[in-house]
Amino acid sequence: MSEQQTHMPLWTRWARFTAFITERFLGGPQLLKLAWVINFQKTGTFFYILLLMYYYQNFSLAANVYLALHGMYGFCWMLKHFAFPDRRWEKKVTLGGGLMAFMLVLGLYWVFPFLLISGILGPDQKMASLTVLTVAISLHTLGVVIMMTADCQKYFTLKYHRGLIREGLFKYIRHPNYLGEVMLYASYALIVQHWVPWAILAWVWIGVFLVNMLQKEASLSRYPEWAEYKKQSGMLIPKLF
Repeated sequence: MSEQQTHMPLWTRWARFTAFITERFLGGPQLLKLAWVINFQKTGTFFYILLLMYYYQNFSLAANVYLALHGMYGFCWMLKHFAFPDRRWEKKVTLGGGLMAFMLVLGLYWVFPFLLISGILGPDQKMASLTVLTVAISLHTLGVVIMMTADCQKYFTLKYHRGLIREGLFKYIRHPNYLGEVMLYASYALIVQHWVPWAILAWVWIGVFLVNMLQKEASLSRYPEWAEYKKQSGMLIPKLF
């Protein structure tokens, strides 16, 4: 290991490793856009949940609410993709990289509805109460709006003006899109009422979201106004005062 790599932050080394796993794993031509892999999972979620409900004959209130939230979120994502696509997902990946991206992150989200609907947790499975469902719906609605608003603002601002975005949602929080995603995925775990979804979310939030935020902040630190902006805004929690 070179001296430069020795002094490299741990999160930077982790980011390089995950980039290799999800983009160039097994080598070969990079034929797939990462967006295709993501969009397949997002769009397929609604039909996957519906299939689970019919296969296990589970049409409970919790299952239907879960279908409405997680299933329709996939179509919200596709609306966002066509209206203001994220350039990060346009990168080409190998077949192995696309498979690993699905297996290590995207496909794990499908564990949530399986645990909820299949009955694999047994007769003692805890079901979400009306209060929990209300909290989950509220959290999900606000999370989707925050995520969509942030991505829309970022797309059209950077389209016409490069540099730091210090207005709108970004005035108070540096990563509002990740805050929105944390909120909406937390709502799914609330409905499932089991520790496994929370363990999966901890893996994604730390291994993917946090690393991506640190990478973005390292990139933005090149701007002269970065220090002032960082002081006046929160990383993931809005700094309102």
